[in-house]
Amino acid sequence: MVGQSSNFERSSNFHIQFDLEYVRIVRMRSVQDMSLTNGAGVAANGCACLGLILSLLFHFEAKAQSPHGDEFKMDCARCHVPDNWTTMADPMVFDHDSTGFSLIGQHVILDCGSCHGSVRFDEAVPSDCFSCHIDVHAMSVGNDCVRCHTPNTWLVDDIPELHEQNGFSLVGVHSNLSCVDCHTADNTLAFARVGNDCINCHQSDFMATRVPNHVEAGFSSNCIECHDPMGSGWATSFASHDFFPLTHGHDNLECTYCHTTGTFSDASPVCSSCHMEDFTSTVSPNHSTAGFSTDCASCHNTGPGWTASFDHNSTAFPLHGAHMTTACLECHASVFVGTPTACNGCHMADYNATSSTNHVAAQFPTDCAACHNEDSWTPATFNFHPYFPIYSGRHDDVWNNCATCHTNPNDYGVFTCTDCHNDQNDLADEHDEVSGYSYNSNACYSCHPDGNE
Repeated sequence: MVGQSSNFERSSNFHIQFDLEYVRIVRMRSVQDMSLTNGAGVAANGCACLGLILSLLFHFEAKAQSPHGDEFKMDCARCHVPDNWTTMADPMVFDHDSTGFSLIGQHVILDCGSCHGSVRFDEAVPSDCFSCHIDVHAMSVGNDCVRCHTPNTWLVDDIPELHEQNGFSLVGVHSNLSCVDCHTADNTLAFARVGNDCINCHQSDFMATRVPNHVEAGFSSNCIECHDPMGSGWATSFASHDFFPLTHGHDNLECTYCHTTGTFSDASPVCSSCHMEDFTSTVSPNHSTAGFSTDCASCHNTGPGWTASFDHNSTAFPLHGAHMTTACLECHASVFVGTPTACNGCHMADYNATSSTNHVAAQFPTDCAACHNEDSWTPATFNFHPYFPIYSGRHDDVWNNCATCHTNPNDYGVFTCTDCHNDQNDLADEHDEVSGYSYNSNACYSCHPDGNE
């Protein structure tokens, strides 16, 4: 066996010498036998040969013990061929499984002496890997070779799985890195643990970043809060911005659009800190002269286009009916703050222009809601008459419309009593004791303003 064959060679030489000596003696005895001519000589010679053989056998037994050790008892023919001791049987029938160490992979083709330091096979050989194999990893990964290697090859083909077992999955750009990119040492095969936190490897990247300056901005050193480990670089698209949610129009802006100083911690979440120029330049409506709040969120959402969604119900004038679809500027012509809530504040022109029932002539109140609702101008419900009780007393339900009494639609100050109270003679008899009696509507009203006799 290569490198460990001294005892075996001595044993082999002994056998060879014994064979030659045996042949020489036998030949010599054969010549002597041929010179013998009587039976006694033959018998004597036979006894001598037998004695020689026994002595040789005794000599062989004394000197030819197995070089494999006294405790290694096995038929030589299971490993050796009859021709010589150095040629091994193929296949050898020795069952190495019986030793508790099965020969698989590369161990199958090794010479016995590669593991056994001598040909004494009755001496125990350690079965752990590191007793035979030099630890090129300098104990950085332990001494259990089978955690990574197989008996077939030293090459490792399940590195991602091994890293996952150790709590650091090799994903994204990490999957294409060389081992020494992270495990740095003088020995490139020493894989000392470097920690599973990003900053364990990327401290220098963190410190060297200037746009933005991570240190001054007070960024977390946990890189995955902003960077995607599945990505191919340091680009980020999901920075944690929970303190100021990036929705709609804010969602696709570059960081530097709001963070203009390079220091991210000094940006204010107040709308006007970024949008004051938008506020002051708006003319439809003019936010400055209207006295609008600089809190954009009180009217606008973050959708594109500055769409307003002001809740008018939060003011002293909730929007109902036709007011809900009216453009802001129809009521807020110049200012928003301080706009009157009384009807005539907006509808005095409508009041003055009404001709079908001349409101001015009729001296109607300017409180539109007294007759109208907010859905439409018509139909109107006129259910009060401050000048004459037409909804109660003797005049209730005796008229059909305003024209029953008001004969001039352009002047509701003109009215008639005599169209209904038209028996002039009968009325004259009833008023014969009334001094200054006159048969006309104004005289009737001056004496009977409440409609009673």
